[in-house]
Amino acid sequence: MKKSFPLLFLFLVFASGFSQNKFGNPEIDPVQIQKNFTDWSNYQSKKIMLSRDFTAFDFDSKEISKEVFLDQLAKGNFIPIRLKSEGSEYAYKLFKILPKTDTSIKATINQISFDAHKNYKMEGTAFPVFSFKDLDGNLVTNESMKGKIIVIKCWYIHCTPCIREFPQVNKLVEEYKNRKDILFISFAEDSPEQLKTFLARKPLSYSVIPDMKDYMNESLQLNSFPTHFILNKEGLIAKVLPNFESLEVALAKESKL
Repeated sequence: MKKSFPLLFLFLVFASGFSQNKFGNPEIDPVQIQKNFTDWSNYQSKKIMLSRDFTAFDFDSKEISKEVFLDQLAKGNFIPIRLKSEGSEYAYKLFKILPKTDTSIKATINQISFDAHKNYKMEGTAFPVFSFKDLDGNLVTNESMKGKIIVIKCWYIHCTPCIREFPQVNKLVEEYKNRKDILFISFAEDSPEQLKTFLARKPLSYSVIPDMKDYMNESLQLNSFPTHFILNKEGLIAKVLPNFESLEVALAKESKL
């Protein structure tokens, strides 16, 4: 028994460190990427999706929860960098923002992380009660959607990023058209008249509910658009997402549960 203890101890040490060992070095140079705002912005928009599921490491390479990671990113002086991985898993690590780094980088990171942290805290909670009619006069309520996966897009006519992703979200609706347990609805700030005129030129395959500005501001407390919600079949918020790329990944996962 005494002879087996060292082997067992080594195995436990190895197993405990496996989560970090399966991820490699940063995929880019954390110093070089801070040298100008454009480079950082391009990298962040394509590689850093804080709404997705990922393994988080702090500045000292210690694994931490996603909530702690987002909180430190929102309040601290860090940038997130993705670590290399042999598989499809995502891992982000915190790196210090250098003294001479453009202050716009820190401000952007803090804001994005603040929104991501707020959105993350909503996951697992009940979606606020609502009862509204869409542009076709159909009544849409929490109760009427129970037992289905609900995809909600929050937007308004003059939101350029919201409109830019129309072709992508329309394609997503087409992809899931045979899934009767998945519904796509959208909340828009604008009036029925404005929306009907606009959508005649820019079609959206979602069911559209007008005059939702107050609900989105007060009940959902949104401060950035577009924002996407995925509700599970129990009516709970599964994910809150800032763009189509994050939505596509999260819906693929939720649809398989």
